[in-house]
Amino acid sequence: MSEFGLNVKGETGSRRVELECEHQNGLVYVVRAEKNWVCSDDLLHVHSLAGFFRELAELEDSNVREVMQRWGVYYRSRPLAEQENE
Repeated sequence: MSEFGLNVKGETGSRRVELECEHQNGLVYVVRAEKNWVCSDDLLHVHSLAGFFRELAELEDSNVREVMQRWGVYYRSRPLAEQENE
């Protein structure tokens, strides 16, 4: 287990994000898809997870909101670095 319980592994075009603590252990697979083709292989997982959480939060679904609150997970989109400099 890594210091922060997160490990990123994978090859070109895919990533596995390992999530592990003493109470939970899971694996998130990220592969090339319709919405992540623009990002580099190195940041594929970051692009996909940020986009996924953005779209999930935008659903404004009470069930999704309840599950996220129950787990203490919140997501807020931020401006891109190039947008902040304008």
